[in-house]
Amino acid sequence: MKLWIGRAVVLVVALLAWEVAASMLNPILYVGPSRLPAALGRVLSVRYLPPLGSHLWLTLGEVVAAFLLAVASGLWVGFVLGLQKTLGRIYEPLLAVLYAVPSVIWYPSLMLFFGLGPASKIAFGFLLGFLPVTLSVLAGIRQVPESLVTVAVSMGAGPGAVFRKVMLPAMAGTLAGGLRTGLALSVVGVLVGEVLGARAGLGYVLTYAYGLLMTAEYAALVVIVAAAVLTVDALGALVEARVRRWAD
Repeated sequence: MKLWIGRAVVLVVALLAWEVAASMLNPILYVGPSRLPAALGRVLSVRYLPPLGSHLWLTLGEVVAAFLLAVASGLWVGFVLGLQKTLGRIYEPLLAVLYAVPSVIWYPSLMLFFGLGPASKIAFGFLLGFLPVTLSVLAGIRQVPESLVTVAVSMGAGPGAVFRKVMLPAMAGTLAGGLRTGLALSVVGVLVGEVLGARAGLGYVLTYAYGLLMTAEYAALVVIVAAAVLTVDALGALVEARVRRWAD
């Protein structure tokens, strides 16, 4: 309870400070929170901006496609490299280096290869989500005590039973964290791709409003995006917490 009260106090103080600062500056460029409800109404009325609903659904579809591809590929590559220890020792440093490189530098190449359509956004979201999923699988496999695997095999457990009853519970927490990170980065990748170059999507609508200097509508769209991202992350956190409780 105290945590939620503290968060509410911080939010109220931040909104008040934002309102005071915006009232002292150019109203064309700086928008206070008191102007956001009216701007949100204009955004939803589709009078001055592209229809939000269709662009929102397009972005959602791109995020789902990118994340599913990242999970499928990341799990497969991670298990291959984790179970084949020699391959893991060879390729894990390369994956770690790719993960450390600022990912935005890859987007121009993806845009040239896939064009301005949804494919380049899906590819960018996939690229950002693939690496944390793969690395979490590798880290999770290394957390499995070899003694437990040896005991399970000595008691007659087959590969499937060893995986379900020994490996999966031991690595579930790390894997769930990697999947949550991969989901967040897939969302970021799709949105950043749409902002940098797109003809449709939520990021395109943001750029459209910003280009016309519709700062109030732009701020309202940023709030919508932030709320959507926080909702996705909160759902991911709930799933991760349940998985960790199951593993324990």
